[in-house]
Amino acid sequence: MNIRILDHGLISPSRKRRLACMLYETMLLFGVVFIAGYFFDTLTQSKHALYLRHQRQAWLFFVIGLYFVWFWRHGGQTLAMKTWHIKLVNAEGTAVGWGQALFRYLICWPLSLSGLGFIYSWFDPQGQFAQDRLCNTRLVSTKARARGVEEATRV
Repeated sequence: MNIRILDHGLISPSRKRRLACMLYETMLLFGVVFIAGYFFDTLTQSKHALYLRHQRQAWLFFVIGLYFVWFWRHGGQTLAMKTWHIKLVNAEGTAVGWGQALFRYLICWPLSLSGLGFIYSWFDPQGQFAQDRLCNTRLVSTKARARGVEEATRV
C-alpha cells in the first residue's frame, strides 16, 4: 500500500480515488448545469440552444465556479469529495481562503481539461495535482488512517 504522508501528518488520497471523485463530480454537475440552464432559458425566454450562446456559457462558468468555490471555502469539500473522503486544505492544513479557492477554480480548467494536472501528479513527490502546487493547496484524505501509519509518523 503506497501511503503518502504530507506535512502536518495528513495523508494524500490515491489517484484512483481522486479520479473516481472527479467522475462522480461530473454526474453531480450535470444536475447543477441543468438547473442553471433552465433558469437561464426561463429568464431570457430562449427557445433555441444557440440563442445567447456566449452569455449562456459565461453564466454556466459562473454557476459552476460558485458551486466549487463555495464548497471549497465552506468545509473544503464538494458533495463528491465528501463521498470519497477527500478534502481541500491550504499548505498549513487549514481552510482555503476565497482568493485561493477562486484562483484554483480558474486554473483547474486548462490543467484538468488538458490532463496536465494529472500527468504532473506522477512526478510530484506528494502526488498532488499541478493546480494544487500553483495555488498552495493540498488534497488530503479524511478517511481513518491505515493501521500503523500513526506510529510511522511519530518520531
